[in-house]
Amino acid sequence: MCPTREQYFESWESEDLDEKLTQLLLLDRPHPKCQEPLVRESWHHGMVQEQGHLIKVQDLFGPAISTQKKPHTIILHGAARIGKSTLARQVREAWKQGRLYQGHFQYVFHLNCRELALSKVLSLAELIIKGQDVVLPPIGQILSQSEQLLLILDGLDEPKWVFEEETPELCLHWSQKQPVHTLLGSLLSKTTLPDASLLITARTTALGKLMPSLRMPRCVEVLGFSKTARKDFFFKYFLDESQAAKAFSSVKSNHALLTMCLMPWVSQLVCICLKLQMEHGKGLMLTPQTTTALCLHYLSQIFPTRPEKTQLRALCSLAAEGIWKGKTQFSSKDLRKYGLEEAIISTLLNTGVLHIDSSCHSYCFSHLCFQDFLATIFCILQEADGFGNIDIIKGVKTSLGICGRNDLFGALTSHFLFGLLSEHGARKLENIFNCQMSQEAKEELLQWVEAEVQNENPYSAQSYSLDLLHCLYEIQDKVFLTLAMAHFQGAMMCVLTDIEFHVFVFCLKFCYNVSRLRVTVQEKTQHEEELEPSSVVLFLWGLVTDACWQDLFSSLGEMRTLRELDLSGNSLSYSVVQRLYEALRHTHCQLETLRLVSCGLTSRCCQVLASVLSDTPTLMELDLQQNDVGSRGVILLCKGLKHPRCQLKLLWVDHNHLNEAVSVELRDLEKENLELTTILPFPEESSPQVAQVEPFCLSSSALLEDQPTELLGTDDNFWGPTGLVTTRVIDKDKNLYRVHFPVAGSYHWPNTGIRFTVRGAVTIEIEFCTWSKFLDQSVSQHNWMVAGPLFDIKAEPGAVAAVHLPHFVDLQGDHVDISMFQVAHFKDEGMLLEKPTRVEPSSTVLKEPSFSPMGVLLRMLPATALRFIPITSTVLLYHHPDPKEVTFHLYFIPSDCSIQKAIDDEEKKFQFVRLHKPPPVAPLYMGSRYIVSSSKNLEIIPKELELCYQNPGESQLFSEFYIDHLGSGIRLEMKDKKEGIVVWKALVKQGDLRPTATLVLPDLTASASLATVPDTLHFVDRYQEQLVACVTLVDPVLDKLHGHMLSEEQYESVRAETTKPDQMRKLFSFSRSWDWACKNRFYQALREAHPYLIVELWEKWGSMGNQEAS
Repeated sequence: MCPTREQYFESWESEDLDEKLTQLLLLDRPHPKCQEPLVRESWHHGMVQEQGHLIKVQDLFGPAISTQKKPHTIILHGAARIGKSTLARQVREAWKQGRLYQGHFQYVFHLNCRELALSKVLSLAELIIKGQDVVLPPIGQILSQSEQLLLILDGLDEPKWVFEEETPELCLHWSQKQPVHTLLGSLLSKTTLPDASLLITARTTALGKLMPSLRMPRCVEVLGFSKTARKDFFFKYFLDESQAAKAFSSVKSNHALLTMCLMPWVSQLVCICLKLQMEHGKGLMLTPQTTTALCLHYLSQIFPTRPEKTQLRALCSLAAEGIWKGKTQFSSKDLRKYGLEEAIISTLLNTGVLHIDSSCHSYCFSHLCFQDFLATIFCILQEADGFGNIDIIKGVKTSLGICGRNDLFGALTSHFLFGLLSEHGARKLENIFNCQMSQEAKEELLQWVEAEVQNENPYSAQSYSLDLLHCLYEIQDKVFLTLAMAHFQGAMMCVLTDIEFHVFVFCLKFCYNVSRLRVTVQEKTQHEEELEPSSVVLFLWGLVTDACWQDLFSSLGEMRTLRELDLSGNSLSYSVVQRLYEALRHTHCQLETLRLVSCGLTSRCCQVLASVLSDTPTLMELDLQQNDVGSRGVILLCKGLKHPRCQLKLLWVDHNHLNEAVSVELRDLEKENLELTTILPFPEESSPQVAQVEPFCLSSSALLEDQPTELLGTDDNFWGPTGLVTTRVIDKDKNLYRVHFPVAGSYHWPNTGIRFTVRGAVTIEIEFCTWSKFLDQSVSQHNWMVAGPLFDIKAEPGAVAAVHLPHFVDLQGDHVDISMFQVAHFKDEGMLLEKPTRVEPSSTVLKEPSFSPMGVLLRMLPATALRFIPITSTVLLYHHPDPKEVTFHLYFIPSDCSIQKAIDDEEKKFQFVRLHKPPPVAPLYMGSRYIVSSSKNLEIIPKELELCYQNPGESQLFSEFYIDHLGSGIRLEMKDKKEGIVVWKALVKQGDLRPTATLVLPDLTASASLATVPDTLHFVDRYQEQLVACVTLVDPVLDKLHGHMLSEEQYESVRAETTKPDQMRKLFSFSRSWDWACKNRFYQALREAHPYLIVELWEKWGSMGNQEAS
């Protein structure tokens, strides 16, 4: 049933907003040790000692992860109207309903500091019980248990007295009256009620003045809605799910508006406007790009007739008076004073502009943002109505009760002032209020901005704070913005959210002094380059989202002075690289240097970058170091380098995995183009000495201990710049391994997913650990989800430049907030958390790592459940042949190499052999249950398996079944118990059941093996028909042959075939010209891709030889 007009407008009231508030992002991070004003955008990169982590409301008063100490004072800070007060009220209501802090606090009181400021003097008892809506025990009883008392001081930065008066230490009786600011000061300093807990809300810009009054506070920044929470809000606001889907879909088409929905009040106002459109049968469409434009749109919808516009003027006067006097509640007398009669008041209530506060029988604006907005309109109308002596800027400062420059630009009143004086805002006001706007006001605004900016060093980020840029964004005027940004020449800025990134990049388009832009995630570093006057370094907390890339790339064409773009250290997907290419093609883009170091680029991305080279004639330097592009990727780049429009002078690529043919081609290109230089940063050292050691096998079948080491695939060792690097088992019981990397470069252990980038020769020890040994119960109560294996790594300090730690969380589809990832370090003092440099699809990356037992954790927020976290999983199927019947064990686990190894070792003890079968077809969810079934009537015990995390060494869940004869084979499958969807299926045939000893594969490169060949046909020629029919992993085979026997054209022609058999036929068409050595290489590639198929074919060959011999 659809809600009535009154019902959904009532939901605009603040107490209903509390009910709708799904989840705000809360960032727990220590404040700087200095007591200067906290201005995030002025942080120097090297000064960021700890980046913090996201935290739940439930954990605000829990022990800090690093110190295990429980705080007694919490500061919820953030931008104006980001949802701090709403969250504070929500805390009080949740406690009252028994849903929060039960057993922790026996008494919780919410104190509105703006309302308290209206009182001159109060006693401690009056201050606590003022405005409470419940029956309380005697005040003496409450204060005698102060350790169980929580006082919520909401809006502590609003009244001026908090910052202007020095509060003496005092300890008075609770009944003695004192000035309110003195009383609050004694609470802050813990002179009064030292054992009580405080929850304070304040704007971030006020923290510098507030900190000296507090004892060891915990600072938590409110960042607004996450991307998922924005969508959840729409589906909670609209009772009809189809309406919610349509509403959210319409907002997604307006990128700027969707970004602004990070602020809860914007999300709610957008929902109201869309609901109005639905009621009037209009198409769903909202075009506002700013908060001011959105508020104007709302006013034009709810006040369509002129008589009500007159009343709206009176309402603006009421709002302004409230701002001046610090009032949020108004009596009926106050409303009548401005000519607001009963009929108009009823309209304002029905449309959600006002609501009645039942606790004190007064009227309130449904949200303070609207009071700010209407008060700003009042200041502007004063000048528009012909009051010549009205200075609009001075009027706004007066209405704010100004307490500092940063507070001025951070106030929504200032944002609205800029927006209302824009061309669009002025037209709207003229239409609504039937007045004529003056152009002089905008000129005054520009003079104000220039005066404020020039008061600071123009090379300082602080002179162009994010608060000021928010104001400039609201005006959306190209001429104005160009003049306002004229003094911006360079800065280091720190942004936390998509909206801050959106605003910054928008304003940067109008700055013509910036030639170099670097976008990077925050990381701890000891050295940072000197900031050049024309450079901008933009630090982000967490990964750059797709929305951020959309903002940046759509603006590149308008940044006409930009010459260098550095995106190094960000994980760039193929689609992001494509969007970058489209941006660089803009006719006004004059980029000369592009740095993409360590961006996770692949050979596929190089196809796009080759187009960049051919279509961007201004590009002179391209840096692709620390990317696994391989030989194929460099060959694709060479195509772009050969294009006549390419003017590149310097190309940086790694030597890793480049074959000799590619290196030769690069040198030939340099000879042809004398201006081109390709730099291959790779030390010229001798090849490593490969020791004969016991390899580590994970994904291969469990092998008997007495089998020769050459049975193991190459994935069981590290791969590096010089090829295979063997791994030595030091202590099998402890799962301790050692590897020596001979030269600088990147080394990858495929079967574990771990990767190291080292600066030179180094020996590393790696031990596989269990989380249960380190992650005790007290820590696990904070709702951390284990997201990957735990390693204890030992290496020489400084030798490792970066480490990639594997995780099994599936990042596709934007279902997981990557800012939730943390790397846990276990040290003597406990668990310490570090934010990764970046998060890639299968690993988290730490640069300049320090080593201890370490692994990846995922922070679980209140709205997050395990069933909502998609993970990559693995099905392990083992068999044990017996003369009478075959026993099967089927495991269903997260893709964690340490768990898989533990299962392999356990099954090997009982002579079980693993069968390689495909993985599940889609990401699955922890805690979900799945039904195992077969095509034959088998007894499967148990039939139901739960996907869960069990530590390596613990008993793992598995299903067991028996069969006496496979016949033509059995089909196995698993279905989601709840949805009934098939998530995994496999076919087991008689030919799959091979004892481990049969996995000894002949090496055709050995002379002894060649002597046993029964005829002159090579193995691959003899079994061409079977190989064409059965080989399914064609790409890995092609990659092994590419650059050796296959040219680029041949490689592409094989991949162009639509089916795997056709690809193999095409490949065999090229093999006719190959010699025996080339066919040996072909065989080796097939053996690594399909070991069981090669075993089966060798057995056929052997049986034929025996028949011929007999």
